Amino acid sequence: MQPEKDPQLRDRVEQALDSIRPYLMADGGSVRLVDITADMVVELELLGACGTCPMSAMTLRAGIEQAIIRIAPQIMRVEAISVSSPA
Repeated sequence: MQPEKDPQLRDRVEQALDSIRPYLMADGGSVRLVDITADMVVELELLGACGTCPMSAMTLRAGIEQAIIRIAPQIMRVEAISVSSPA
């Protein structure tokens, strides 16, 4: 099912992100959902300390991606993207 045909998918991804945001914020960072592509890739913007942390790739794969896939198993992967203009 395409993301636009599953309006609850974005809510489930946000719920997963909400579950891990306190841990990211404890280290001065956060994350923002940018998009869910048609091929089920979640695009995130790493904010604050997460954007410059040398461990962000590991955090993305071991923490954020696992939390999202646990609640939305149809997601294939999670990627960090750079966003040049504020939303």
